[in-house]
Amino acid sequence: MGTAIALDPRKSPRQQRSEQTVSVLLQATARVLVDTGWDRASTNRIARAAGVSVGSLYQYFPNKESLVLALARQHAEEVVAMLAMHVGDLVDAPPEEAVPAFVRAMIAAHRVDPELHLALTRQVLDVGLDALDPVQEQARALVVGWLLRHRERLLPTDLEAAAWMCVTTTEAAVHGALLERKGRIADPALERELSALLLRYLFG
Repeated sequence: MGTAIALDPRKSPRQQRSEQTVSVLLQATARVLVDTGWDRASTNRIARAAGVSVGSLYQYFPNKESLVLALARQHAEEVVAMLAMHVGDLVDAPPEEAVPAFVRAMIAAHRVDPELHLALTRQVLDVGLDALDPVQEQARALVVGWLLRHRERLLPTDLEAAAWMCVTTTEAAVHGALLERKGRIADPALERELSALLLRYLFG
């Protein structure tokens, strides 16, 4: 049986200086991951890119896996925050407006740094997606809240399952568009067809 990889940070930053160090380390991790790829990334390389000693890095993170996972969590939280902002504005909007806006927000969030998003997606798949479950639960909770406002018109009766379908289907389509690298992510057809798919699923 293989040895389990430590994924949690060694300690949480409690002072402003510590928070700045962690922030610099995560920014450096993003640059190294995108520029060199996972195989060539190392704690030494990340520390050099951050301008800190590798000893300082190890005060907060035990290995590169924990760094990448912390970066993935941060990135996912930013996506959820952007989604929450848009969904909050559309609580009372009719489905014909709200669903395309939800899709648009998901596409926009994934286009902020698409190369980093792809790199993180690949590595988190290897490390274990269960570490990001709390973030996914937040996204689904936002969608459930919106579905509750329109439950009388909905075809699905299990709102938790419906929210999971909406979030997962949208993420899968957007990730596929990013991976294709042929301009699909910027094609208006992505938003149009994905919105039509969700509207048909939810409201017939």
